[in-house]
Amino acid sequence: MSTPRTLTMTRRGVLAAGGAVGIGALLAACGGDKGGSGSASGGGKGGAWSFTDDRKEKVSLSATPQRIVAFTGTAAALYDFGVDKQVVGVFGPTKLPNGKPDPQAGDIDVDRVTIIGNAYNQFAVEKYAGLNPDLLITNMYEPGALWFVPDESKDKIVSLAKTVALTASRKPLVKIIERYAELAESLGADLKAKKVVDAKKRFEDASAALRKAAKSNPVRVLACSGSPDIFYASNPGINADIMYYKSLGVDIIVPDHLDKGDYFESLSWENADKYKADVLMLDNRTATLQPKDLAAKPSWSKLPAVKAGQITPWSSEPRFSYAGAAPLIEQLAKAIENAKKVS
Repeated sequence: MSTPRTLTMTRRGVLAAGGAVGIGALLAACGGDKGGSGSASGGGKGGAWSFTDDRKEKVSLSATPQRIVAFTGTAAALYDFGVDKQVVGVFGPTKLPNGKPDPQAGDIDVDRVTIIGNAYNQFAVEKYAGLNPDLLITNMYEPGALWFVPDESKDKIVSLAKTVALTASRKPLVKIIERYAELAESLGADLKAKKVVDAKKRFEDASAALRKAAKSNPVRVLACSGSPDIFYASNPGINADIMYYKSLGVDIIVPDHLDKGDYFESLSWENADKYKADVLMLDNRTATLQPKDLAAKPSWSKLPAVKAGQITPWSSEPRFSYAGAAPLIEQLAKAIENAKKVS
């Protein structure tokens, strides 16, 4: 396991070190003229296009962008809303070693798009330039931070095309999905299309089911992530998805000694039992340790939830779309319904 290059543990640094939920390293952002609230125009109907992103920057182009490069999870969310042909390139976890799509890629045809980089700190600038991009879109975990855009090449990258950044934290999941819907609609997506309407209905039904499960079986839940040396307890006050789940009544544990950035509390494995949980939501990203990897750690195996087999996968970087989020909510609702109090 490599170590971060700075003393301050950041979300990107932790990812590079083996994965956990942390804060985004601040990146200087570059965009269009300053704008007001999150307004958009264009809608793929010809004429000028503009969108005011979550940096409050109004990004304007002479026409709706037709050559978009996006962070993989961002592109996957746009795909769910119907923006697919315009996405020509992606960066971030896209393909697994066996060539299959990474879970963050969602329904993207990973063989059709150009992969600019497949992991943290991978971004082939020349390949990006060769795509002649109109627009780069990514998430933002801290103000002005372009997610997965490397520090050492960010100035060159943002000089090649306009950028749009949407916040991915500090707001409930549903609010972020609504912003993605606004962006997708500005790019030409039909939010009244059956696929989108059905996905929204599934999301709403799943949310209702989770609320019901949490009320009828009030077990304690810990959202967590494992690395070789550290057990991370995540904060529902910052992370968009678990913030939303808590608002639905899920008793998600709030760590009481948060690291800088407030995304999580870092615990040594000897102290992994600090919080008494009936259910563990375990970060399932490819960069993090999974149950089979953790089995050899005595402190993991002794946790009551682990002994009871009450572990459910947690997509700690959720896809910000109704289609992407609904299965995650359904999965958690089922885990809570079937759980027993063990702590």
